[in-house]
Amino acid sequence: MLSGISPWSILLILIIVVVLFGTKKLRNVGADLGSAIKSFKKSSRDEDTTNKTVSSKSNTKEDK
Repeated sequence: MLSGISPWSILLILIIVVVLFGTKKLRNVGADLGSAIKSFKKSSRDEDTTNKTVSSKSNTKEDK
């Protein structure tokens, strides 16, 4: 599938992207994307913890 893309093609694409958007804007986009991913991971971990806590509390109520 990617056998037609050479390293030179990828380098050329990267150069064009840098010229079009500039390094400062790309750095900001990268930082925003990184913080969004970090926030998503944190919220999914928090949700898993909340679900485990709720399910363990409901299990103890059912036992009584």
